[in-house]
Amino acid sequence: MTASGRLDVGAVLFDLDGTLADTAGDLAGALNRVRADQGQPPMPVESLRRHASSGARGLLAAGMGLVPGGEGYESAREAFLRHYAACLVDTTRLFDGVEEMLAGIEARGLAWGIVTNKAERYTGPVVVALGLADRAGTIVSGDTTPHPKPHPAPLLHAASALRLPPSHCVYVGDDRRDIDAGNSAGMPTLVAHWGYLGNGDPPSSWPARGWLDTPRDLAAWLPA
Repeated sequence: MTASGRLDVGAVLFDLDGTLADTAGDLAGALNRVRADQGQPPMPVESLRRHASSGARGLLAAGMGLVPGGEGYESAREAFLRHYAACLVDTTRLFDGVEEMLAGIEARGLAWGIVTNKAERYTGPVVVALGLADRAGTIVSGDTTPHPKPHPAPLLHAASALRLPPSHCVYVGDDRRDIDAGNSAGMPTLVAHWGYLGNGDPPSSWPARGWLDTPRDLAAWLPA
């Protein structure tokens, strides 16, 4: 963990996939169902994990070489989403230590919420299945605002819902776009090193306030 002191915050906001929840198994399962539809063999989940935070776009690129605007992308994306809707929580679970992290936030009297690029029709059932729906102070999905992350709009929406200035919220995520969105919203940002971390620049180069090796490391950043 890299730390520079406690933050004066009233709430913690989290990305969902790769930060609070390990959803890679179900996302990879949806991709492998698309591959099976086309007569292709399955790919190992571990080979797809780092792409999971990028959803259909990232997984279709990594697993099938399909990109937005390219031939076959839209039909494969529709099939991916259909398959994913049928297996949302087959293997999805909270990462080790997340429950204790959330309990620690609540024990401090701080609010917490979720800001994800996952569409609400998927976010809702996943959050309910994980037992988080009644605990989160706000849940912002990828289609809650006109622009998803890395645009700051979803994070500003969450801060407004919690009735806090953005500077009094810290955002924790596992993808570069999370850090860019938080910075653009005027929030201190922390990298969840246990997450998927994408396939671009190394997380050590991201312009974050700090880096968390495990969920328990968050406590060092919060008001005592």
